[in-house]
Amino acid sequence: MRELMQKQAGLSRILRGCGSAAVAFSGGVDSTFLLWAAMDALNGNVTAITVRSPFFPDREAEEAAAFCAEHGIRQIILDVDVLDVPEIRDNPADRCYHCKKALFRKITEAADQAGAGVVMEGSNLDDDADYRPGRRAIRELGIRGPLREAGLSKDEIRTLSEELGLPTWNKPAFACLASRIPYGEILTCEKLRMVEAAEDLLLGLGFTQLRVRAHETAAGKTMARIELPAGDIPRMFMEQEGEGSMGSMVSRRLKELGFSFVSLDLEGYRMGSLNQELPAEVVARERVSSADERVE
Repeated sequence: MRELMQKQAGLSRILRGCGSAAVAFSGGVDSTFLLWAAMDALNGNVTAITVRSPFFPDREAEEAAAFCAEHGIRQIILDVDVLDVPEIRDNPADRCYHCKKALFRKITEAADQAGAGVVMEGSNLDDDADYRPGRRAIRELGIRGPLREAGLSKDEIRTLSEELGLPTWNKPAFACLASRIPYGEILTCEKLRMVEAAEDLLLGLGFTQLRVRAHETAAGKTMARIELPAGDIPRMFMEQEGEGSMGSMVSRRLKELGFSFVSLDLEGYRMGSLNQELPAEVVARERVSSADERVE
């Protein structure tokens, strides 16, 4: 706990040194904690900037707006159609690099126009463990990552968030909807909305940590691959009154959304499962880049 308190103090020092700030605010665990910490360290001289795009569910934008309204935090909302950018729409392995570059350019422009100060985002120390080409774009644009600079991990951020009474302390991890579609498959609004609706359905049924991956078949159909934590998988086989098993009901509902096939991944939920299909050298290159950044 002493080490965590030292990290928290270090974060406050980093934030105070910024004078004023614009926080890229998605409403997730990390960005909510960063926004709250910045508000405290900078005496409220902070602007939250939230991007709405086809890659993020409406529920996330609504929760972010509600949090800012409840706490009197100045918020700028940007509508960005990322699918207008071919390097994003075509969904290459480094899609996240092009997406972060496009989004943070918009965020930086908005922050400059508002006189909002240093632009920062909520990456943490654990993000180095996964394939994150977007880190390169953040670095190139000079965006600050105070949580990462302070050496805070995801679990530590959750612990501090709980102590502060932030509602997001136990919020499930979330990644943009584009991460549900295999690299190389063209991204469309239709497919992204199908994924969003499918995940909304499962959330409404009480599942929390989940992913619905959308795969194109050779015949051009779309298959949903549901990932749930191992402990939640048996629920799919439980009988529902008048509807058969929950899995049967979920399958019917997802087919109504436009999926031709529905599968349940028996390996369960795992972060970045689609990254496992990438060549090892591609993943290694991005991790070396992150390591270089830490050294600098």
